[in-house]
Amino acid sequence: MARAVAVGVFLVCLAVLVGCGAAAIPPTDPGGGGQQPGPQPPGPQPPGGETGLLQPSDLQYIGAFRLPGPSGGSDWTWSGDAMAYYPDGDADGPDDGFPGSIFGIGHDWHKMVSEISIPVPVVSPTKSLVELNTAETLQPFADVHSDVGRLGVLNEMLRVGMEYLPPQGSQATGKLYLCFGQHLQEDVERVASHMWCEPDLTGSRGAWWVDGRNIYSVNDYMFEIPQGWADLNTPGMRLATGRYRDGGWSGQGPSLLAIGPWNQGDPPPNEAVLEATPLLLYDSTATDEPPYNTMDHYHHSDEWTGGAWLTSGDRAAVIFVGTKGTGECWYGLPDGTVWEEPYPEDPLNQRGWWSTGFVGRMLFYDPSDLAAVARGQMQPWEPQPYATMDLDEVLYNVTGAQQKHHVAACAFDRGHGRLFLFERLVDEERSIVHVWHIAA
Repeated sequence: MARAVAVGVFLVCLAVLVGCGAAAIPPTDPGGGGQQPGPQPPGPQPPGGETGLLQPSDLQYIGAFRLPGPSGGSDWTWSGDAMAYYPDGDADGPDDGFPGSIFGIGHDWHKMVSEISIPVPVVSPTKSLVELNTAETLQPFADVHSDVGRLGVLNEMLRVGMEYLPPQGSQATGKLYLCFGQHLQEDVERVASHMWCEPDLTGSRGAWWVDGRNIYSVNDYMFEIPQGWADLNTPGMRLATGRYRDGGWSGQGPSLLAIGPWNQGDPPPNEAVLEATPLLLYDSTATDEPPYNTMDHYHHSDEWTGGAWLTSGDRAAVIFVGTKGTGECWYGLPDGTVWEEPYPEDPLNQRGWWSTGFVGRMLFYDPSDLAAVARGQMQPWEPQPYATMDLDEVLYNVTGAQQKHHVAACAFDRGHGRLFLFERLVDEERSIVHVWHIAA
């Protein structure tokens, strides 16, 4: 506890001294939004078959759908922490052009996994929930993690990542990979974070560490690395894992590492340390010293909650989704009060990192930059987003300029070029799922 308090005081002082890193958005990005293609940094041609970059204009919004009712002792209220597309799911479902299924994390207190169908998304001009189709439960909620390693001791503002991969290495079956962390996770509470289970939500195995990394930078989102890119740049490692934690403890921007648990056993032994190749790591306020290397336009109040490696033909992009702080940034209360002595009253328990405004946003990174990092040709803090896309226009529950948590986790159907994204607290506190299609 003393260490956590000390680090918190350090961050408050840092915010006052340096204004939350890049606290003010420069005139070229005045806290606004829209599609903002930026200059593309020089680098080699993207390996692995791609020859170009996907742009925000390549993503066509095709609608949203609702989530089903309770099952298996949990439900979809306060949900959205993790999502994974399962290409072999819902094999007996209707021939409606939306095959496969989605694994998702339900209620925020339970962190249980359920599998649902994918109904046809609907664009409602008035954002009316009654016009949307509703998914069906294919597998009821199941607790896949509490008895794995020491994951059951985590209980404070849990973070979860999840991805499905077909059989890797010597595996006979595909696996559903998960990782878990909590908001404050000091040495006395540290637990190995990564695991896998079977697609029928049995056979949980783990938990494992990610080699030599700040625990705050590894245990939230997870997604697939395309085979061709991995073969050239991270051989045997096809699983991307990372986390962003507010205040810059994870690194001042989204983090990303490549891992391959199957390389160290089927399964690796409990408490195994997984080899990892960094792809994106900005300087951490908890472990590094200023001057910091940060993501452009970084705020300590940012939150990056999901990611995906998008591909379409010969084009690609690594994207992160989340809620971006705009304008000014501070640690304190939402009205601009900075948390410093004499400490102000906080009757609504709102103390934290704040910005003048927040916007749901998608960041686009160049896979060739991440290849250069993997090969040691770039530092892991050098890649920067080459474009951004604001999401609020299609969201149903943006109620104010300082609202946080606009979006949550996402998943990608590579075979059909579809991106799925959770929006929290829309449907009587249940999430809904938004869907985009990548134009050919």
